[in-house]
Amino acid sequence: MATTFRSGFTLWKMVQAAREFTQDARVRERIDAVLRIMGGFGGTYGRGRPLVDALEDVAQEAVLHGDFGLAQRFQRFAAYAGGELFLEILENYYDEEARQRSEESMRRMVAMGADRAVAALDALCRDNPDATAADARDLFRGVARSGDHLGLGAGEGGIQLSVKEVRRLQQFGHMEILLRNLPGPASAEAARMMSDVLADADADLLAQLLELKVRRTGLAALRAAAEDPDSSESALHACLKNQEWIFGGAYVAELARRQYTSDTILDIPLLRGDGSLHVVELKRANIKDLIIRRDGHFMLGAPVHRAVSQAQNYLRAMDENRRSILEDHGVDTRRSSATVVIGHARYVSGNVTPQEVAETLRTYNSHMARIEVITYETLLDSAARMLALSSAQQNSDSTEEPAA
Repeated sequence: MATTFRSGFTLWKMVQAAREFTQDARVRERIDAVLRIMGGFGGTYGRGRPLVDALEDVAQEAVLHGDFGLAQRFQRFAAYAGGELFLEILENYYDEEARQRSEESMRRMVAMGADRAVAALDALCRDNPDATAADARDLFRGVARSGDHLGLGAGEGGIQLSVKEVRRLQQFGHMEILLRNLPGPASAEAARMMSDVLADADADLLAQLLELKVRRTGLAALRAAAEDPDSSESALHACLKNQEWIFGGAYVAELARRQYTSDTILDIPLLRGDGSLHVVELKRANIKDLIIRRDGHFMLGAPVHRAVSQAQNYLRAMDENRRSILEDHGVDTRRSSATVVIGHARYVSGNVTPQEVAETLRTYNSHMARIEVITYETLLDSAARMLALSSAQQNSDSTEEPAA
């Protein structure tokens, strides 16, 4: 399907505003390059792949300077310019008036749903004056289960969402519902208890606990995808996007730009603390011939060797173009390293145990210099241990007595 590139006054205005959020000369140079492509106020607002690449360059430069908020902003700009996001999403994030309109629409929808629920309860009580809470639950369970009676006919019709409906669904996907200005506690004692809790709260600790919760959710999503035999590479990639922590603490961030040479598009480019590049190449989890047995010995199957060869070609291209990549994008690709994530022990055929899979890969990796091959099982287990250690540390910090 052809890409629908986007641009316009709203994006131009947002880029102009974002320029004021940084004083770094390199980042501003990248933003100026975007503005030159778009033209001035009332111009043609240039669009296309050059604009998307320029926006991604800003995001990457912001990552290199540790400004992850600005990087995320320009990643979203690039997603809009590349046809992946609708304009309403950008407005909800970065246009206060548009966000207020969306909030008002959300309030009306919530109020409408509540009104319908009240009407249903009124009808229940009118028909059955002795109705109980259990009766009300049964009523709403019945409403929820009514979808089971829907089916598909034999005709050639169908349902095609309009652009308006697609926009609405995308808005819901980027919407976070918050409860604000809630009524106060019912009593003075409750108010005092709440005040004591908030006074004792450690803001840094709360932020860390929230981050742990987000990471657990992300890890659970990846585990579910890896354990689904039908999961595609793109589904697994979606679970790992912006989840660089899963690969260990050596990586600062996932880079915004995935293409550094004309013939290489990286799955997940990670930035090391020293500014060098690490490439993650993703393959499917359901690989039956991940490990094979030949002459009584275990060895890696053909899919692994193909994936490693692909990673080798990426690293060779990075080495050969190191100077231009460093000058154009600020990333050092000389002697970059790579991780290939492929397969899962649960899918390997031939009665091969998880221990045998791990030992075969360990033997293979011991002879490799710049490329490591791991399974999704190994990746998940390692990340789970990291989370367990982080959780234990948080529990220790939260129970530690303050110094007298």
